[in-house]
Amino acid sequence: MSIRLKTKLSLGLVFLFIVILLFGVLGLFYINRLSNDGRQVLKNNHESLVYCNRMLGALENIHIQKDAEQIFRDNLQKQQANITEVGEKEVTDELTKNFKEMLATPTDTSNFIDIRRAIYQIQELNEMAIQRKSNAAQHTAENAKNTLTVVFTILTLVAFTFIFNLPGVISGPIRSLSEGIQEIAGKNYKKRIYLKQKDEFGDLANAFNIMAGKLDEYESSNLARIKFEKSRIETIINQMRDGIIGLDEKRGVLFMNAVAEKLLGLKETDIAGKYAPDVALTNDLMRTLLQEEASKKELKIYADGKESYFNKDVLDVTNNAAVIGQVIVLRNITPFHELNEAKTNFIATVSHELKTPLSSIKMSARLLTDLRVGQLSGEQMELIQGITEDADRLLKITGELLNMSQVETGKIQLKLQSADPVAIVAQAIHAVQFQAQQKHVQIRTSVASNLPMIQADVEKTSWVLINFLTNAIKYSPERSGVEVIAAKKGDKIEFLVKDHGNGIEEKYLPRIFDRYFKVPGSHDHNGTGLGLSISKEFIEAQGGSIWVDSHLGEGSQFGFAFTAA
Repeated sequence: MSIRLKTKLSLGLVFLFIVILLFGVLGLFYINRLSNDGRQVLKNNHESLVYCNRMLGALENIHIQKDAEQIFRDNLQKQQANITEVGEKEVTDELTKNFKEMLATPTDTSNFIDIRRAIYQIQELNEMAIQRKSNAAQHTAENAKNTLTVVFTILTLVAFTFIFNLPGVISGPIRSLSEGIQEIAGKNYKKRIYLKQKDEFGDLANAFNIMAGKLDEYESSNLARIKFEKSRIETIINQMRDGIIGLDEKRGVLFMNAVAEKLLGLKETDIAGKYAPDVALTNDLMRTLLQEEASKKELKIYADGKESYFNKDVLDVTNNAAVIGQVIVLRNITPFHELNEAKTNFIATVSHELKTPLSSIKMSARLLTDLRVGQLSGEQMELIQGITEDADRLLKITGELLNMSQVETGKIQLKLQSADPVAIVAQAIHAVQFQAQQKHVQIRTSVASNLPMIQADVEKTSWVLINFLTNAIKYSPERSGVEVIAAKKGDKIEFLVKDHGNGIEEKYLPRIFDRYFKVPGSHDHNGTGLGLSISKEFIEAQGGSIWVDSHLGEGSQFGFAFTAA
């Protein structure tokens, strides 16, 4: 019958406990015994010797020292109370009798000899007792030494047996299991462990063998499926229009799709497994892609027989929160550039062409209100006033469209003037009020009183604030709120728009004002990623500063500031 490992360890610990307990009990027993013998010698026999010596001294001075008789009497009483040896009582009684006779006839000195003889006999009895007890203590010490030596020898032999056998019982199976685990880690699923012992280690070995068998079965059955999935993923990656490069945790090249091969002018088979910075030594584009600054600006690359534009995104590949690689994605934004250029040309052309007929309509409406042309009814005057207001609104819109085309062509025309921050905020809120009402978003304002004027282009500054508010309303939950703040901070007048949406991840904040950039996962399929870029150019062209502050799950805050006039 095999003994379980738990039982073996328990037996070993019980043995260790017995060793400690046995030594403790024997040691305490002999120490107490020796202590008792010594205490008896000191308490009984030694004290009797002290009393005898004092009585002898008092006897010698009994006729010349006043208190000698009292000293003798006191020590005699102590001796009478400290009789411990055979014959000591009789001698003490004789001493008492002689002392009383001496006190009865003080002039008779014949009792002095009998008193001294009795005292000497008491001393002799106690000295013999001391010698006898000393021999007994010595004998006890010898017995203790012999007994403890025998017990120590036996327990030492048993302990050495445990020392040589117990570690092997534990370390041998652990070593076998460790070797098996290393083989499994090396994907050798054929490894098996065979242990003769039927304890917990035997159970663990059986469980290990079952696990290895399952892994072997899984590896064999899924290998073809894994290869198929790998081929399918490679096909999908190669069909993408974006360039994709995969790196491992040590920045070694894992793969490239066909677009990346074309852009880099390299073959995947030539650089797979190589250290990416080594490849960058002879490839300018790879060197640019490995630089962190490259993700903050557009990359102009000659591709498809023309100059093309790309944005770089770096995606971390993680496993249990540990980064195990990176994927560099080169997103082709050339179509956006082309659409933007066409849009800019269209806006500039249409806006310019609309200005002339709109001015004519406005002029005609003004002439109709001239009494020299003819008298108009009240209803006709209202119609003409509506025509005039609509013409003014259309002229304003065309002006804004021209401003946008100026931004996109880099030719911004500013109309700087003394502007009231309160009026700018009011104008922006009025423009988005309908959109906010549709989504049931409440716009709350916090405008400081007595704000100084600023030097700014009112229309362009309002356009930026409107853009901020439009985005805040778009990304805010229904029935939430958006805050608009205007306040003086130092020598600056700050305009802030706060929302309570999902917020923006920190890694995207440096690119939020880049052209064509859209936060991944924002589901904004209709936007082109130009609004914030145009806002930045409008504000900076006026000498102001613009920023964003956002935390994921806490909402975003967009703001800009101008120096007070």
